[in-house]
Amino acid sequence: QVQLVESGGGLVQPGGSLRLSCAASETTFSMGWYRQAPGKQRELVAVITISGSTDYGASVKGRFTISRDNAKNTVYLQMNSLKPDDTAVYYCTVETMDLRRPYWGQGTQVTVSS
Repeated sequence: QVQLVESGGGLVQPGGSLRLSCAASETTFSMGWYRQAPGKQRELVAVITISGSTDYGASVKGRFTISRDNAKNTVYLQMNSLKPDDTAVYYCTVETMDLRRPYWGQGTQVTVSS
């Protein structure tokens, strides 16, 4: 059972920045973030593999940057130029090294509003 600890959510004004962090209890193959806004489906924000390969959702490309510290089993999501449409609950997710089993964090709220 992989434990995930998320941090960094909150309220920010449009155009502002926020950084999310998620620490895993063990080394994982991939680490990433999905988000879900009220009334919408959960969507990919960004994911990064242990080798550093990344993938981003279309709506965040060029504004968000994902990175990871393998020594700390921690993934970071730097969010810049935030828009009200970025308001959602952001969920950290990882896949295990062996069977690529997914685990999810409890979610952290990000609200972009003036």
